[in-house]
Amino acid sequence: MLNTLKLATAASLLALSAPAFSNEAGTQSSTEERKSETYTAQQFFDSTSFGLGSSGGHVFTSDGEHVLINSDSSGVFNAYLLPLAGGEPVALTNSTTNAVFASSLFPNDNRVIYTSDGGGNELNHVYLRELDGTVRDLTPGEGHTARFGGWSGDDTSFYIATNERDPQAFDLYIYSADDYSRELLFENPGNFFPGSVSDDGRWMVLSRNNSSADSDLFLVDLEGNAEPKLITEHEGNISYGSYGFTRDSSKLIFATNEHGEFSQAWTYDLTTGETAPYLKADWDVSFVSYSRSGRYRVSGINADALTQLTLLDQQTGQEVELTGVPEGNLGSIRFDEGENQIAFTVSSDTSPSDIYVADLASGQAKRLTSALNSAIDEADLVTASIGRFESYDGVEIPGVLYRPQSASADNPAPAIVWVHGGPGGQSRRGYNPTIQHLVNNGYAVYAINNRGSSGYGKTFFHMDDKRHGEADLGDVVASKDYLQGKDWIANDRIAIMGGSYGGYMVAAALAFEPEVFDAGVNIFGVTNWVRTLKSIPPWWGANRKALFDELGDPETDEERLRKISPLFHASNIVKPMLVVQGANDPRVLQVESDELVAAVKANGVDVEYVLFEDEGHGFRKKENRVEASEAYLNFLDQHIGR
Repeated sequence: MLNTLKLATAASLLALSAPAFSNEAGTQSSTEERKSETYTAQQFFDSTSFGLGSSGGHVFTSDGEHVLINSDSSGVFNAYLLPLAGGEPVALTNSTTNAVFASSLFPNDNRVIYTSDGGGNELNHVYLRELDGTVRDLTPGEGHTARFGGWSGDDTSFYIATNERDPQAFDLYIYSADDYSRELLFENPGNFFPGSVSDDGRWMVLSRNNSSADSDLFLVDLEGNAEPKLITEHEGNISYGSYGFTRDSSKLIFATNEHGEFSQAWTYDLTTGETAPYLKADWDVSFVSYSRSGRYRVSGINADALTQLTLLDQQTGQEVELTGVPEGNLGSIRFDEGENQIAFTVSSDTSPSDIYVADLASGQAKRLTSALNSAIDEADLVTASIGRFESYDGVEIPGVLYRPQSASADNPAPAIVWVHGGPGGQSRRGYNPTIQHLVNNGYAVYAINNRGSSGYGKTFFHMDDKRHGEADLGDVVASKDYLQGKDWIANDRIAIMGGSYGGYMVAAALAFEPEVFDAGVNIFGVTNWVRTLKSIPPWWGANRKALFDELGDPETDEERLRKISPLFHASNIVKPMLVVQGANDPRVLQVESDELVAAVKANGVDVEYVLFEDEGHGFRKKENRVEASEAYLNFLDQHIGR
């Protein structure tokens, strides 16, 4: 179903049990060093990325012999059917240009719903692949974007949200599974995000952002008054989000941070309007979902950058115990129609996601894929640890720390402070081929979760509101002292690196604290906040107010936004920089990088520029990810390497 969870939580890795790790990477003597093989970027990206179809779709074929997956084994993401008995995936699409992501099979046959955009421009259309291989665009036209919204409870129809009528508002349509005719189910008056529809087809949930700290939920009675009804009346700043409806269509499960620092799951009774606590922890509740009948509940807790996942049999009250599953992060649980088996993914810091299937009665699991390139020995890769330090004003800052196996007091490693995207994202545990490539080649990486990151409570999340490029940058600068305090890190060779908002932080660090870091890698980072905020894609319309509340309104806060925009202070940059950009990026326009590169060159500073003509905000093609990773390593080797 369409997700309306908009709290201070990041997209999660799902973990059945967290791999053992220390809270801090300690001191390692030279006698403990392990000689590991060094691998190229090509070898890392010769691994395969696997994923399962949408949580709102059907991923098991009707005969129970295959499961719907996405894979970039060809170099570009395409849709496949993976045999449960073992064997090679069967290709359903064969795109060589635009990434394809499968959403769902049809309930009774192998027709496929998938999404694809144009070279990373984020203008996704929803497509249907017929049994004979022909394809039709279910959302034709130009300049709009659409997304699959799940199936009706009786599987006779499915939902698609599209902004074709109004670029700033997503309307919800219901499509017939027989002839694909559609009916407008909800015309969005604006400022709402359409969410899940209950299985009985009566209720739809909407979310609305009032500010970066405040949001509301609304219900629409699709069989009666279609006017949205506010169900989260409150005072002050409280965030609400939707996890979806219970399978019996009696309750809405919603998220709220009203009762503490972290998001909790509560229920809203659709008949009485009564609310009650449902699930809480000492961290954010990331998600709650159910099997088809509602017998099984899947829930996740975002615990210190790693999701703790629980699969509960509500009929017996017992957690499902899986066997034959390696230690790692378990996620993307998908049930078959009879609730006899599940498909899921397992990954870790040292291994990409592989697809498994398990029998629910016995708990016995079977591995179906081998994602990591067989040329790479997993023992040569590095398991991360969690490292914390006290920042400039005493606030404790967490992060994910990767220590090269070769690093020691006798052989200190150059280091990289890695800044996540956002604002409001989170660096998390899990496999990252770019980071592992750098660590494998001798670089320590500290993926900082500076103030303003999600996952550490609402107070921490809002500490940088309208203080971006200042309060959060102070944490990034302070992390250098933290790294320099480790005897296995070369304290005179520390760079900064990041993408999107993290790329902005790279440029900001080099412009506003020009002597702190020795080099910077800016991956499609914002350089001019005035222009970026004025050019927000139209389909972000309902989020615009919240974004302006957090960063500033370019019409009224231009002076402050210019103050924190690196482009206007590029004359201060004296350290070398690599800039990487996608030409089709709709969020951070190419001109952001073009102008910064020109300004830094005018300083006589070494600046390199890599531009991908066929990518957007993030690189989806293997060949481009390889080229980018090679550029990162070559640049860092030149400026902070051995």
